[in-house]
Order: sequence, then structure tokens, then C-alpha cells
Amino acid sequence: MEVTVEIPEDIAQQLHTKWDNLPRGVLESLALEAYRSDTITMPQLRRLLGFESRNELDGFLKQAGIYLDYNLDDLKQDLETIRRVRGE
Repeated sequence: MEVTVEIPEDIAQQLHTKWDNLPRGVLESLALEAYRSDTITMPQLRRLLGFESRNELDGFLKQAGIYLDYNLDDLKQDLETIRRVRGE
């Protein structure tokens, strides 16, 4: 779906000082808000922004001040996965 947004010229110029690529800046802002509000999932966010890897998405989120919750249960699950892959 293609969406067109009309922005008054003076505001567009002001936004352009922050974002060299205004359409990309608008897309990223929309995507971040949708992710923050739990409207879209992380895989959907990655697809929407066209990132090739999870690391690329993680870097983008870090720049936006969004840090993923990683707790003890996540660590235990990761350690179990590592053990299973190693055949331990």
C-alpha cells in the first residue's frame, strides 16, 4: 500500500534539516511508534524498514534509544539452545 502524507512546506523544510531523506525519516518514525506501541512485531518492523539482518535492526533500535528486554529467562533459554546445538 502506498500512503501519501501532505506536510506544509515550512514544516517539511524544518524536518529536512533533521532528515536528509524526509520520506525515510517519516517511515522510520512511524515504524518506531508502531513498534513501541506493540502494534507491530520486531519481524514486521525489520521487514517494514527493509533491514537484511537482525543486527542491522538492533543497531537501528539502539540509535533510537530502544533497548530490548533481556532477562534471566532469556539467558537460560539461550544457554539451553547452545547446549542442544553442541550436543551436550
